Amino acid sequence: MRFHLPSFLLGYTAGAGSVLLSRHLRPLLVEVAAAAYRFGDLVVARTAIKQEDLEDLLAEAKARARRAAGGRANGHAQA
Repeated sequence: MRFHLPSFLLGYTAGAGSVLLSRHLRPLLVEVAAAAYRFGDLVVARTAIKQEDLEDLLAEAKARARRAAGGRANGHAQA
């Protein structure tokens, strides 16, 4: 197999370029990953808040239903 200088230079340049590019892309990729984690944390926090709101709503509805059932059992109707 013969040595082909243009192919060698092209391969060498591609290898060196990928090393240099990876050094510059790493900070960008770290920032993208950090932003994704921040977004995930935000979603988890908002989901917890909404879940608590839903639990409060259901507890209030349950209390009203029990009061209404208790009022009917005593002969009193509540509106």
